[in-house]
Amino acid sequence: MDDSRLRAVAEIGSRLAKISRRNKDSLAKTLKQASSSLSHIEQPSSLEDAGKEGAIQKLLDATEDLRSSIVKPELASHRDKEVRLLIAACVSEIFRILAPEPPFEDKHLGVVFELIISVFKDLSDTKEPYFSWRVKILETVARCKCCVIMLDMDGDDLVLQMFNTFFTVVSDYHGQGLINHILSIMTDILCEEVSYPLLDIILDNLIKEDKGEPSVASQLAVSVIKSCPEKLRPFVFGFLTSCFSDRDAIKSELKESYHDIIFKISQCVPQMIIAVIPNLIQELLTDQVDVRIKAVELTGKLFSVPEYHVAQGFHNLFVEFLKRFSDISVDVRLAAIKWAKDCYLANPLGAKSDEVLAALEGRLLDFDDRVRTRALIVACDLARSNLKYVSPKLISEATERLRDKKISVRKKALQKLMEVYRDYCKKCAEGHMTTCDHFEQIPCKVLLLCYDKVCKEFRPQSLELVFADELFPSDLPVKERARHWIHLFSLFNSYHVKALNSILSQKQRLRIEMKSYLSLRKKEKEKSSEDMQKRINSCFVKMSTSFPDPSKAEECFYKLNQMKDNNIFNGMEVLLDEEKISLQASRDEFLKMIGDKHPHFEFLQLLSSKCLLNIFSSEHVSCILDHISNNALGSNHFEAVSVELLLVIVTTFPTLLKGLEAKFCALFEESYVVNDKLIQILEKAGSHISVEFSGFYPFLKKICLEGNRSQSKHAIFAIASVIDTSEHFYILDLCKELVISLHSGKNVPTVLQSLGCISQHFVGVFEAQDAQITPYIYENIFQTNPLDDLISFEETVDCSASCKLKIYGLKTLVRSFLPHSGSHVNRQINKLLEVLSNMLQKGGIFDGTISSEIDKAHIRLAAAKSVLCLSRRWDLHISADIFHFTIMTAKDSSAFVRRSFLVKTYKLLREHVIPSRYACAFALATSDYLKELQDDSLKYMAEFIKKYSREAQNQQTSKAEGGSITDYPAYIVVYLIHILAHETGFPSEGCQDEEVYALFCSPLLSVLRALVDPSVVDGDLYLINNAALYLVCIFRAIKRAEDAVDSQRTPRLHLLADIGISAVNSLHHNGTSSPHAPGLILLPSSLYRINLSKKSIEDKSRHLSQFHLEPSFVEKVIHFFRTHVSLPDTTVHKRDKKPNEDSTSSMLFCKQGYLSTSGTMETQEKPNRREISLRLGQKQAVSLNALGSVGLDGKHSSIREQRTMASRNSEASVEKEQPYSSCDSVRIVPSFPDIQVSDKGVEKGIALKENIDVGGGISVQPFKDPEVRVKKPHSSEVTSGGGKVELLCLESESMETINDTSLTQRGVLADKSNSLYLQHCVNTSGDVAPQQSKSTSNVETEKSSRKTVPLAAKRKRGGRVAGDPSLSNIANTNQATVRTSLTPC
Repeated sequence: MDDSRLRAVAEIGSRLAKISRRNKDSLAKTLKQASSSLSHIEQPSSLEDAGKEGAIQKLLDATEDLRSSIVKPELASHRDKEVRLLIAACVSEIFRILAPEPPFEDKHLGVVFELIISVFKDLSDTKEPYFSWRVKILETVARCKCCVIMLDMDGDDLVLQMFNTFFTVVSDYHGQGLINHILSIMTDILCEEVSYPLLDIILDNLIKEDKGEPSVASQLAVSVIKSCPEKLRPFVFGFLTSCFSDRDAIKSELKESYHDIIFKISQCVPQMIIAVIPNLIQELLTDQVDVRIKAVELTGKLFSVPEYHVAQGFHNLFVEFLKRFSDISVDVRLAAIKWAKDCYLANPLGAKSDEVLAALEGRLLDFDDRVRTRALIVACDLARSNLKYVSPKLISEATERLRDKKISVRKKALQKLMEVYRDYCKKCAEGHMTTCDHFEQIPCKVLLLCYDKVCKEFRPQSLELVFADELFPSDLPVKERARHWIHLFSLFNSYHVKALNSILSQKQRLRIEMKSYLSLRKKEKEKSSEDMQKRINSCFVKMSTSFPDPSKAEECFYKLNQMKDNNIFNGMEVLLDEEKISLQASRDEFLKMIGDKHPHFEFLQLLSSKCLLNIFSSEHVSCILDHISNNALGSNHFEAVSVELLLVIVTTFPTLLKGLEAKFCALFEESYVVNDKLIQILEKAGSHISVEFSGFYPFLKKICLEGNRSQSKHAIFAIASVIDTSEHFYILDLCKELVISLHSGKNVPTVLQSLGCISQHFVGVFEAQDAQITPYIYENIFQTNPLDDLISFEETVDCSASCKLKIYGLKTLVRSFLPHSGSHVNRQINKLLEVLSNMLQKGGIFDGTISSEIDKAHIRLAAAKSVLCLSRRWDLHISADIFHFTIMTAKDSSAFVRRSFLVKTYKLLREHVIPSRYACAFALATSDYLKELQDDSLKYMAEFIKKYSREAQNQQTSKAEGGSITDYPAYIVVYLIHILAHETGFPSEGCQDEEVYALFCSPLLSVLRALVDPSVVDGDLYLINNAALYLVCIFRAIKRAEDAVDSQRTPRLHLLADIGISAVNSLHHNGTSSPHAPGLILLPSSLYRINLSKKSIEDKSRHLSQFHLEPSFVEKVIHFFRTHVSLPDTTVHKRDKKPNEDSTSSMLFCKQGYLSTSGTMETQEKPNRREISLRLGQKQAVSLNALGSVGLDGKHSSIREQRTMASRNSEASVEKEQPYSSCDSVRIVPSFPDIQVSDKGVEKGIALKENIDVGGGISVQPFKDPEVRVKKPHSSEVTSGGGKVELLCLESESMETINDTSLTQRGVLADKSNSLYLQHCVNTSGDVAPQQSKSTSNVETEKSSRKTVPLAAKRKRGGRVAGDPSLSNIANTNQATVRTSLTPC
């Protein structure tokens, strides 16, 4: 022991005791000397007890004055911080040298420890000059463990104050040594004594966080708990148990944070809470939602700790946790889903993780959209974190949310799944993964969003941007993109292909219109005109449809057009260059040139993306060709898929193959299987690429001779696409060889296909060989005896080989009359139409050539389809009989034929390539007994009405094109009434059964119902009112005309017109006025005529007296239809319903027969095709679903009885193994004689009125006769007592007009001697031939100065058939001011 140091300390102590007025500086200097001297004094060594006691006594003596001075209040509580720090330094040194005995009296220890704690409070400031002194003091206190003395002196408050101080001052800036000193002090105290207040301080700091991360104080608390777990465990357990059992009794504020405490302790000392965790089960089962939510949160956290597998140790808790995924409370389910990802990743390969995934998958189908959205987000995040091992089922279920009923869920699904797919593509490019179906299904399902008609974000205009910019990572190489496209295309079905085509074709249309606009803009600079501006505006309208918001886009186009900066338009031309390689780089330069400060930058950014070939480019095509050549994907399946994908691309962008001809031509040397599609690619791109036809000709020639029909068809198309005019000798050579093969009987189906296609593309070549082709088909194919290939047809739906051959021959002949590119045919079509007429009636050309009912059905179907196709160009030559037979295919005995015919008709009408009158087939099929065909027919009818009504309205408001009543769908009733009037099942004279009439007229009434149904045209009342008005005008015109085919049927026409007027009045309750009411009603001269000779009028009067219906009876008919026959709303359809699906065995036939009074089926000779269906006798009962007639001993049977009878007979036929089927209609003839109606009954009836009563209903406001907007070849005026009558005629058919005299003066024509008899003015050759009537004294005719053109020239408008070309009768319904009531006439 250094005595000199002791003397110095004693001297300093003496000075301090004597100083009365303590100067701060002198005091600080003295205390520094004391601290320095004390720091050099060592504790006495423990050599001998006596010697140690002596040394301690010397220390006590030497420090006595110093110890007594520094505990005085004036020093210990000095105002200066530095002085207090120096005193604390001296105190800590005194504690050190005098340990383990307390160096101060008990009464002074409190002051001493308060002084030390006050020094600790400033440890947070590491930049303070005396920070090192404070650290030294802390170290000294920790080493000598002097703070334990506070426990002996009952200084609990000081202990709590010191703990709070340590937790407060500790920071990231403190070194580990300082923290260890603090931890040492705290641990020493806890090892001696633990209290709940002290535990509160520790736990309170344990759960503290700093910006979402554990604070330094929390880390210190963790260290404290880890240092003395055994001492703390009972206190922690007691506190947490009380929180579970009786939380309200706990006064500590920590009782609300016990879940956080449990989780924090589980992370550092999990063994400490093992006994507490089971209490969570009760909280998961409680009725209180907020408690369950907190319990789920804690449980999820516990299961998410990877090192501590709580799920394995507490199975019951895990089970209850999984049940919370399906909790009754949405908030609880959301809380459970929140932790699904972390629970899975804690042990992804464990069995428990699979159960978590299963629970998460279930929530993807939750009834609450918030839960589905959260589950979707978690599933996608989970997939991205573990792409290689994620469950395929989870990805599939998440992908299905793209079809969610909530738009918000679909949007979120699109966003998250795109993130997943991009990450997957990156992994594949890096070689960490290979392409797999469940990830490639993502873009497949995204593509189907094109069918979402509700949300504009999912329309093709928006999805184009998704596939262009968001599908792949921006830096993904084109080769990788092509590889993914091939794989996902292998998963496509027809809906995917259609959606992709819609996106690509939309992009191509925009590019074409943009090129057109840029060209017009240049011309406008040179020569501006109003017409040029209209064309530019038209381009804007067309281009704007490619944008999500068309109106906004159109506005932007107008603003863009006003700009003078040619650099922008030059840049757009560069982007439209398909041969440029680095188009994306060009776009980047384009946008950089514009700058993001440009007022139209956002629109130009969008426009440049849409104009760019950024979905598929020539680089994509090149990569796909390489994949095919090298079989890079290692699969023949993917090789074929690659070719199909290439076909889809080239179909829309044929120029992308330009420059890659060498690679493409090399593919023809590969597998023959893929050449089918390669031929189609050549067909699409042939005119855009540079290839030598001579190199392809041998291969294509072989296909035309030896391939199948599909291959040969595309081979001819490919030849037409590639061949040059100078190389047509190749076609002549090919045609001659085909003729030789035809006559030799080699591969006749393919040869016929090739010849038919040649006739369309190379008319002259075909006609040069026609003398050896057409006669051969008529004589050697159509008249083939099928005995040699008869088989048992009752068990198959396919037709025989000879039947197929006849159909192939028919198709060849039909094709030969439908050349492409507007070529002219120099052959007569009459013979072909005669053949078609026989086929439609008999199912063949000659009796005996077809014996199988199945074959006959196929022949009838082929003939009907042929008429449809021929009507595109030859409708003027199609007679009324052929049209009638064709339409009646909708009532064919075979369900297969009916269905196929309706589908074909719907397709052609939708494409506007056939006259609208063929929509009558839908009307007849609405009463089909097969519910599926009924629904399809109603759907087709509704779509036809909606589409054609809109287009007719647009034409009517267009000054350029004008409009006609024949353009409106309502005009089909002109043909439908004529068809019904010629049906053999027309109710007999004197029939007064409203059910019979309602069932027979159901096709007409169904059409009328659809025409005046606002829901069909999206609630457009203008269209509905127009339709009702036009219908009345049409019916009135029909009532003033007679049947041109059979005048005996005229009363039937008038009767049906009366029913039609009454039906419109009943179905359409709103009166309306329209300035567009037609002044002239055109009626087809092939069906209607005006013949007012005296004999004709007398016959008409006689027949009217036979067919008469009271207005009240007509109303009953309409009422019966509405209450018993009316079908469900036409606008409701099954989703994704395929119109050509048929689950029944549709080609099984029933023998022709009728039901006797006993209900048995009796066979009968088959009636002529002209007598098909709609056969109704007097008082006969007819099924709701079929228009065939059933005779029940002359007595009326109810609808239910008929259905029961039909069912019983169907069952009986099956039991007897007869070839009958309830799936097809049966021609049934009444078994009772016609009921005679007495003359008295006729006399008592009221004849059908010619005049129309004035009353309510739809009213026609006064208007002038509208101008005829289409020119006619002949025009005349006839002057008579009734005024001028304008006569118009067609070039090839007659056209007649009916004068609408004053309604108040007009009576029944047969009773008026001074009636005006109108002239049949035009014959079939187009010559005007007016006939002077007996009541007309002077008739003057003169040529009109107005030039006219045939209505046939009006056939197509913008690529569609407008109206029907056979219209030739005109009924003037508005000569004067007329107000019309829709009451029965």
